[in-house]
Amino acid sequence: MGRSRAGLVQRYDAPVTTRLRNCDPALRRAWHSLCRDTEIGLQPRAFRLLGEDWVVWRDLDGTARVFRDLCPHRQAPLSLGSCTEGTLRCPYHGWSFNAEGACVDIPALGSDATYPPRAKLTGPAGVHESHGIIFIAPDEPLTPKPVVAAASDPTMMRGDVPVETTRGGAGLLADNFLDMAHFPFVHAGTFGADEVREVPPYTVTRDGYRFEAVYEHDFANREDPKVATGEHPLIQRRRLTYRYTAPFHLELDIHFLETGGTNVIGFFLTPVDDDHVRVYSSLWRNDMNGDETLMQAAVDFEVAVIAEDLALQSRFGQLSLPLDPTIEVHTRADKTTIELRRILSEFCTAASA
Repeated sequence: MGRSRAGLVQRYDAPVTTRLRNCDPALRRAWHSLCRDTEIGLQPRAFRLLGEDWVVWRDLDGTARVFRDLCPHRQAPLSLGSCTEGTLRCPYHGWSFNAEGACVDIPALGSDATYPPRAKLTGPAGVHESHGIIFIAPDEPLTPKPVVAAASDPTMMRGDVPVETTRGGAGLLADNFLDMAHFPFVHAGTFGADEVREVPPYTVTRDGYRFEAVYEHDFANREDPKVATGEHPLIQRRRLTYRYTAPFHLELDIHFLETGGTNVIGFFLTPVDDDHVRVYSSLWRNDMNGDETLMQAAVDFEVAVIAEDLALQSRFGQLSLPLDPTIEVHTRADKTTIELRRILSEFCTAASA
């Protein structure tokens, strides 16, 4: 990657895919958030990912079962059926399937029938449950399983932001989450009014299909109760650590240097189809002291922040993320979003090989 004398990023290697759309076939070889763990139970429910419908339910032992939402007989949606003792029955002709997707009953053939070899469900290459989210990889994944370290920290209190489905591009929303320069402008109604406009120097550390970026800046800490008493200044300092796992799993660890609190924001994007994205977001905080009212206020604030982003992102004409570096103009303030494009470019090339 070259740089001009002005410090502007000139280019990185051109990818096979010049623009990454939500349903790009390469994305099948990655882990994706499919649903929240609280969204499923013992009865089947449908969720859409990459333009395909998946049926999800919990087995009697609590294991999440995921298959394509199509009966192999007449392609009826299995999510309209029902589960009895962990066995899924199709609503059309009553074919039943066990937790492994094998057909165990075809009523029209009687009790002594031999079932066709193809009478089985199609599942994803992998299912992974972590930090309140059920992930699937439709095909053999190249990307690592997503994790959030804060989710296993007993000092952290978790709050889930309501699920949002929006017109948008998953790549563009990932870009937006990693972008530090938009705070004073897009978020002027929430936290951005007091943000410094200049993005200070920061580092990005790459690890395969992951990266971490760290920087510090001044901000107005209106949540600090000691600001009102004069014990702490309004303008304080915080360290932001961004963690990214391809393709659309993002995390922001905010450490307040004066007060010592930590706020972790998880942002998990599901490309529903080429025009829509489902947004899952959770907070983990160690400064709530178990107070549900405080956590609800934090969740409500995050809802307002996301709404500011979506008000802009949902209006983009092109919903695909440019991967060809000549399509956009980049600057040194864009190190995280350039790294996002580089990783997705390399991933698409590998997945298409």
